[in-house]
Amino acid sequence: MTETIRTGGCQCGAVRFRIRGALGRASICHCRMCQKQFGSFFGALVTVPKDGVEWTHEEPSYFQSSVNIDRGFCARCGTPLTYRQPGGLEIAIGAFDDRSDLAPRIQVNYAARLPWVETIFDQPVHQDPDYYARQEQIISFQHPDHETADWPTKGLQL
Repeated sequence: MTETIRTGGCQCGAVRFRIRGALGRASICHCRMCQKQFGSFFGALVTVPKDGVEWTHEEPSYFQSSVNIDRGFCARCGTPLTYRQPGGLEIAIGAFDDRSDLAPRIQVNYAARLPWVETIFDQPVHQDPDYYARQEQIISFQHPDHETADWPTKGLQL
């Protein structure tokens, strides 16, 4: 039987992780602290195995957001990465290289949700082909969604 290994990291590639073992509960959290950490409507996180995380480049920096919660991020590019609490560690789903099977299975702090979050996917879809043609011309400096043999400390730059 082969061991499950997952990888991921921040936008610039300075913080990268490798996880051995099965992931736990995937969730979205509506609390205000998660909204602020992610700069979004909620935080999407998945629990990771105890002692199963290896930081393969730099480790995250941490901000203590409450008496028993630390929130990890990349000090170079600002990518939100972790939620660390006494019971364990959770990693941002968006930071994984392959997120295809990490659909949240539960909502946490549902009472604190923004009331309109339930209707955001009912909104019209932007269909301007010129817009999407311009998007395809963007040159991304973000770390790719896979391990690399060598990556500049500050990410790609022109």
